Amino acid sequence: MATSAEGAVAILGSGLIGQSWAMLFAGGGFQVKLYDIEQQQITNALENIRKQMKLLEQSGSLKGTLSVDQQLSLISGCSNIAEAVEGAMHIQECVPENLELKKKVFAQLDGIVDDRAILSSSSSCLLPSKLFAGLIHVKQCIVAHPVNPPYYVPLVELVPHPETAPATIDRTHVLMKKIGQSPVRLLREIDGFVLNRLQYAIISEAWRLVEEGIVSPGDLDLVMSDGLGMRYAFIGPLETMHLNAEGMASYCDRYSEGMKRVLRTFGPIPEFAGATVEKVNQAMCRKVPDDPGHLAARRQWRDDCLMRLAKLKSQVQPQ
Repeated sequence: MATSAEGAVAILGSGLIGQSWAMLFAGGGFQVKLYDIEQQQITNALENIRKQMKLLEQSGSLKGTLSVDQQLSLISGCSNIAEAVEGAMHIQECVPENLELKKKVFAQLDGIVDDRAILSSSSSCLLPSKLFAGLIHVKQCIVAHPVNPPYYVPLVELVPHPETAPATIDRTHVLMKKIGQSPVRLLREIDGFVLNRLQYAIISEAWRLVEEGIVSPGDLDLVMSDGLGMRYAFIGPLETMHLNAEGMASYCDRYSEGMKRVLRTFGPIPEFAGATVEKVNQAMCRKVPDDPGHLAARRQWRDDCLMRLAKLKSQVQPQ
């Protein structure tokens, strides 16, 4: 049986999310074992991590107090799952978003971990009650959903199984804070968690506004990037309400009737199909052609912007 010790972390899955987690944990000073089923995948992942961290160092964006070489020395690869989790006090699963695959991984872990290691999934939408059903160590199980790209976007949603022990949630919350992330606790599971429910609500109304000919796709995105997104980068919708009047009670007193009137005009859930897909796709491709090269370059630009925004937020936000 694998026994857990303070300071060791196992990452299961060496894709982009797994690589980001490895970098974050190494930045926090933790020994990291990166597991995958094929050695070549691990080799490629370790090389990509090395390149990314060198670039982060050059731009002054490397997290943590350790040097890049010190952090890199903390990350190693492993193609044996039992060896990967040996000594790990936290195990972060990052395999593809497939329920049966994830359940298979956690069933395997359930047979080799001790009663102290935290079993955490990076799932973005799979419910803990389905992921961890029937596990002996269910009290140690939790979803810790990061936001892509995790190294620049610090939010982590902590979603418990109905039987998850409070200590598991507390320990995971402390750990996420220690590696520089911003964990939020969901008091119970819900489909889509919180981030995606908010995101899908915005996407749904954005789609309807374009579909009904109210606004062009480009201008719709501008409403968010140069409007709502500007303040939402620093404060959320509830604090926005609080500040946009003489407090929350004042805001609700002034604007609740108008909000309810507008909300009653919202239409049904869009189909996300047909002519509107073509219209939106053409608009997006005029801005960013959908070939791999242009998409990769735009993603890199996005990540550079997020990196600069993260720097600014660290300077202006009280810790």
